Amino acid sequence: MKFYNTIIKYRFWLSLVVIAAAVALNLTGTGFWPVFPLYFVGLIGLLSHFFIGPLRLIQEPMESGNVDEVERILNTIWFPNLLYKPVRSTYYTIKGNLAMMKQDFTAAEKHLKKSTDLGSPMPEAEGANKLQLGMMAMQRGDLKQGENYIRAAIRAGFADKESEAVAYLTMCQIFMNKREFRAAKDFFRKAKACKPTTKQVVDQIKEVERYISRIPG
Repeated sequence: MKFYNTIIKYRFWLSLVVIAAAVALNLTGTGFWPVFPLYFVGLIGLLSHFFIGPLRLIQEPMESGNVDEVERILNTIWFPNLLYKPVRSTYYTIKGNLAMMKQDFTAAEKHLKKSTDLGSPMPEAEGANKLQLGMMAMQRGDLKQGENYIRAAIRAGFADKESEAVAYLTMCQIFMNKREFRAAKDFFRKAKACKPTTKQVVDQIKEVERYISRIPG
């Protein structure tokens, strides 16, 4: 695995070296076909560098929380528009999440919208992206767009019950603001049914429950 990651890390430069070696052999009188495998390997390396990129290298630093290394790897992608579509979607998702961590919501929204427009290779990731876009729209006070994004997130699905509970709680709050209390209570029941364990989400459920239990209907 380490050897393969090293190849990916230096793939661009190794490909150039292989192609340069093929050219040098041609110049010394070696025919084209004997060195064709070198040209082929070098070309495949260059194409995979630009069309697939080094995203495989991000897994380890992400798991260890090394955000700086994740950003460094992303910065080696010079032309993201050349990336294969599912890879490009993942690239923009990671860029959006990093921007969220820095509380750069403008950049986060831009990247997540690009990822959503491309379509995620995993529906759960698409759901998480749309949930984040919905939450950012809510922060701007755009309840209509926020509701549309969160509905789309629920349809796409989530990888975890915590995110699903947050989506239903947010819909509950939207409908309480609309004074559509029956729908608000329905979304609240769905949020509780997710049985989240994260303290922040559990506390939010308790807070909403204190208010919603006093509403008739």
